[in-house]
Order: sequence, then C-alpha cells, then structure tokens
Amino acid sequence: MRIDSMSQVAQIYKTTQTQSTEKTQKAKAKDEVQISEAGKDFQIAKMALQEVPDVREDKIAAIKSSMEAGTYEVNSSSFADKVIQKYTDILGY
Repeated sequence: MRIDSMSQVAQIYKTTQTQSTEKTQKAKAKDEVQISEAGKDFQIAKMALQEVPDVREDKIAAIKSSMEAGTYEVNSSSFADKVIQKYTDILGY
C-alpha cells in the first residue's frame, strides 16, 4: 500500500479536517409524579383491605359448630331473597 494514496483517501473523505462541536446544556428538568386525591384514597383503602383477613374465622366457627350439633338451618326464602337482591344490585334494577 502506498502512503501517498492514503492522503488522497483522506482528502476525499475530508478526514484530516477537524470540526468543532458546541457544548450542549444539560437538561435541568426532573420527572415528577403527582397522585390525585382519588388515587390517594384508593391507596389508603387498599392498605386497609390488606390488613383484613380474607376469611372470617368467627363466622366459620359458629356455622361449623351449629352444623356439627345438627342445629344449622337454612331458611330457603331468606336465601332466595338474598340471591335475588345481590343480582338486582349487580344489574342495577
């Protein structure tokens, strides 16, 4: 390879010239998050629900003992009323 040909290549691509660059200013803005009052209320309610057990042991114990004693009775009309009420609440009637 010839050395003089390298200078010709450098001239073609202008690699011998230096270019000055301007300094860019750093961004001073920071990301921020703002939580609405509804979001804050939701977080408080969620934390309160995490402290409540999923299963109400006192109710289960009472029903279980009455079933074992043979005294547990289900009122069919009361049960039906509760089922109908639940579904009418869900459907918005």
